[in-house]
Amino acid sequence: MNGAPPKAGRKEWLGLAVLALPVLLISITVTVLYFAVPFLSVDLRPSGAQLLWIVDIYAFLLAGLLIAMGSLGDRIGRRKLLLWGATAFGLTSAAAAYAPTPELLIAARALQGAAAATLMPPTLALIRNMFHDAAQRRLAVAVWAASFAGGSVLGPIVGGWLLERLWWGAVFLINVPIMVLLLVLGPLLLPEYRDPQPGRFDLWSAVLSLAAVLPVVYGVKQVAGGGAVLEVAGAVVVGLAFGLAFVRRQRTLADPMLDLRLFRDRSFGVSLLTDTLAIFALVGVFYFVSQYLQMVLGLRPFVAGLLTLPAAVMALVGALSAAALVKWFRPGLTIAAGMLVACAGFVVLAQVGPGSHQAILVLGLALLGAGIGVVQALASDLVVAVAPPERAGSASAVLEAATELGGALGVAVLGSMGLAVYRSVFEAPQGLSPDVARVAGETLGGAAGVAGDLPDALAAAVLESAREAFTTGMRVSALVAAVILGLAAVLTALTLRRLSLDMTHAGDRTAGP
Repeated sequence: MNGAPPKAGRKEWLGLAVLALPVLLISITVTVLYFAVPFLSVDLRPSGAQLLWIVDIYAFLLAGLLIAMGSLGDRIGRRKLLLWGATAFGLTSAAAAYAPTPELLIAARALQGAAAATLMPPTLALIRNMFHDAAQRRLAVAVWAASFAGGSVLGPIVGGWLLERLWWGAVFLINVPIMVLLLVLGPLLLPEYRDPQPGRFDLWSAVLSLAAVLPVVYGVKQVAGGGAVLEVAGAVVVGLAFGLAFVRRQRTLADPMLDLRLFRDRSFGVSLLTDTLAIFALVGVFYFVSQYLQMVLGLRPFVAGLLTLPAAVMALVGALSAAALVKWFRPGLTIAAGMLVACAGFVVLAQVGPGSHQAILVLGLALLGAGIGVVQALASDLVVAVAPPERAGSASAVLEAATELGGALGVAVLGSMGLAVYRSVFEAPQGLSPDVARVAGETLGGAAGVAGDLPDALAAAVLESAREAFTTGMRVSALVAAVILGLAAVLTALTLRRLSLDMTHAGDRTAGP
């Protein structure tokens, strides 16, 4: 196609709203369960191991199947895969809501994670096919990124509101009407797109990608859970071995599941890295923020969620602003600036203590949301802009897999770091038995649990020490996150300093529908 690419019309923008629905919902689903855990624990009485699987199995299957599902969508049709996934996600959500036993809830969550993997890659890939004009595509990707970032913050608000009024299954059941809406509007507003020369879907590549991602995600989550060093190292080594086998197989296939040539483009690799590090820092610190609001400040889940709302609003503002900022500044510098804004947010969060005014926390979260919004919007756009239209699904899947891995690593690394600080800082008050002191010195939750059985004065002393130790760990983690994003900002500014606006959409002039 010669000349300027065609502009998107009203149908495409309405279609974007439809594509934002599953992204928002999947992001909410990741965080909302944390608030439902105490309620379903009372009802289903799962063991400790079962409770971990209820929480983690969703993310395991989601991360493990993303690359395979992205490739499948390129071959059979992205809209078709999206609608299949919507059906499966709705059914598995209903099954999870009414699961009568821990075993059935684990099974439903596993299937729900697999269904979510079929929803994510087509959403971003279809944006690549619907918006050929670079400026419009950049704005559309910004909306997509804001939906993803906003959903993770809205999860606590939605979950808190539902759990105060309904039973724990309601946090899953809200998915059903949204998926029905997607099934009704999707065929009307979304185009179909598939690779005109797709080649054969390689089942062995799908198996290898799953076998590579699952052990790595499991290993990093075990770090956060205090898993044995040999178990963690063994899982990561197994995952890396399968990952190497996956890469070698892609090099031998005429139609690989993942086109490794994408990584030759510096903007693709750096964009993946910046997005991963941004999510690493965001999720890692939010792990502490949610506990701080409820267990240090003593807020109800819904009120705690409301205090995180500025982060969601500013993530939307940052993402939409990014689409305009790159008209005046180079993409690499804009991403670096977004990281520095997020870095400033982490520095503000590092000032929070047990008695701090809530405004300090809200300011830090607002800066954090604005910066991460800019980074996610532009990093996501660079990833889909580099990929040819027929490979957009695979490229999107790699981005989303990197995002999932970044979140898991954030909780594992920053969570473990904060926990280590807690254990070193906590001081057991006099009069506490060694056994009780050991439990209280492990986690803030442990301290809160034993405090209920102690005399009032001693309980207050335990909680004061525990809250101080916890916020110290949170401050250290926030400072580490700030340093990581500061270094990433320098790396991005240096490696992408020559990347211009024209270079980010050179392929759009030849992109067909």
